[in-house]
Formats: sequence, C-alpha cells, structure tokens
Amino acid sequence: MNTLAQALIAYAPTAAPVRTERSVELQLFSEITARLAKAASDTSAQRTRRLAEAMHKNRQLWHTIATSVASEANGLSDDLRARLFYLAEFTDHHSRSVLNGTGDTQVLIDINRAVMTGLAGDGMMS
Repeated sequence: MNTLAQALIAYAPTAAPVRTERSVELQLFSEITARLAKAASDTSAQRTRRLAEAMHKNRQLWHTIATSVASEANGLSDDLRARLFYLAEFTDHHSRSVLNGTGDTQVLIDINRAVMTGLAGDGMMS
C-alpha cells in the first residue's frame, strides 16, 4: 500500500455523522410520506395492501407524536402541542376514511409535507 492510500484510510471518517432529533424526525416523515404517495399511485393488484401498510405506518408515526405532545414534559409551546395533537387525531380519522374509500390520501401527504417543511426550516418539533 502506498503512502497516499494509507493517508486516505487514516483520514477517512470513522463514525457516522451526528444526527439531530429533528433530522431523524424529518427522515422518518420523508420515508413514510414517500411510501404513502407510492401506494396512492399504485395501480397493481397489491394497491390495497400497500396502501393499508403505508397508512398503518403513518398512523403509528402520528400516534407517537400525539403521545409525545400530550406529555407535560414536552418542551414545545402549549399551542404547538395542541395543534400537533389535533393533526394526529385528524390523521387517524382521515386514514379510516381513506381506507373505506371516502377519503383522499393526498390530504395526509400534504399534512406530512407541511410538517417536513417545518422540521427542515424552523425547528418546529426539535
């Protein structure tokens, strides 16, 4: 091994980049929202199953958020906590509508994208 190769190995990053809570939340929202969008546009025979799975993951995410913001120990403002709790309740209700064929998946995708914008920009949920 030559000196250059040894130097590249020696100075290569050895640890994963530090991830903030906000970046983890943003990545989770991004993955789930992409899954919702893909399932909503699916035209295969697997559409119903894929949509139900995507909706389940989205509902789990929002249930976790609701649990977090319901805690008095949560550091967010009371107003923001209330708004996020309302969105979690709305998401749960609207998910049932989507699954029974009367709701539009795009509404849930738009909500998630709005939260992602907040997470990426102003630290809404950090």
